Amino acid sequence: MGRMRRWWQGRGGRWTRRSLTAGTLTLALLIAGTGAALRAQYAGVPGEDTRTRGRDAYWLGHAWVDGRKTEKDLDAFAAKVRGSGIKDLFVHTGPLDHDGTLPAARYPRAAWLVAGVHRRLPDVRVQAWLGDQLASEGPVGLRLGDGATRAAVVTTARQVLDRARFDGVHFDLEPLPSGDRNYLALLDALHALTRPRGALLSVAAHQIDPLPALHAAASGLTGHGKWWSQAYFAQVTRRVDQIAVMSYDTAMPVQSLYGGYVARQTALALQVTPKDTDLLMGLPFYDDESMSHHGSAETVEAAVRGARLGLARTDRHRRTFGLALYVDFAERDEDWGAYRRGWS
Repeated sequence: MGRMRRWWQGRGGRWTRRSLTAGTLTLALLIAGTGAALRAQYAGVPGEDTRTRGRDAYWLGHAWVDGRKTEKDLDAFAAKVRGSGIKDLFVHTGPLDHDGTLPAARYPRAAWLVAGVHRRLPDVRVQAWLGDQLASEGPVGLRLGDGATRAAVVTTARQVLDRARFDGVHFDLEPLPSGDRNYLALLDALHALTRPRGALLSVAAHQIDPLPALHAAASGLTGHGKWWSQAYFAQVTRRVDQIAVMSYDTAMPVQSLYGGYVARQTALALQVTPKDTDLLMGLPFYDDESMSHHGSAETVEAAVRGARLGLARTDRHRRTFGLALYVDFAERDEDWGAYRRGWS
């Protein structure tokens, strides 16, 4: 959930408090006995066949579409990415307004970016990253239960695909309670739009319950839906072409626990994701310090190793699997280096 605090500065106090509450709950569960199990998940050798499949993704900030980036910036970025496993770029094109609309003035340089990436990196796809705060835990935000709002979101997706020639749309709508049927209805409508066009429908996903029914307990205790049930995660995967698990902001205090947590999340996601849906595990390319994120624990190295271990134990030969790097404007040099060393 850390993403919300960065997207909507000034609106984030409530998100920070809820993240702290969820972090406290996670730590309580850890103390209750899950720590040993997570450390066990982080043990072992994943094997050299658990490396990039060339289907990784990279979240990029709004500066790429609002005029702040130049041809020189794009040249440097292309040189950096070329030869890595990056296949998709999720470029922040929103945020959506709460009624589901998005003024074109918010992404004036999107067409320039898409064309420039395609010239330099012809095998890389550029997707419009669209999101908003949902009114699922308070009075302010986008309301998925409103049919007109869902229709407006679909119209917005059509507009960004037509105006900038994006290769797909990537949605991150938070906080999204497990079991939300309105979200599934939105995905069905979006896929009806993207499929005939040959465009991708991609989403960012909440983490999966690490313990049975934890999402229900967490929601009851905190009013905040941090996790999805595995069954609901499966329902989402069947409606999209690509799903990226936000496997960070876990409140884990040390690398071995965080890496074990990522390994477990990877296994849970692999168990229910169709073979024709790309599954991506998120990497924390940022170093915030809070109750929900400890930079010394949530390292790229631990996340990569955890993802490889989960892949090795669950479906090591799967090709539709990758890592997703969050986010370019907060990353440090060592983050990119750890990704390349551990995964490429």
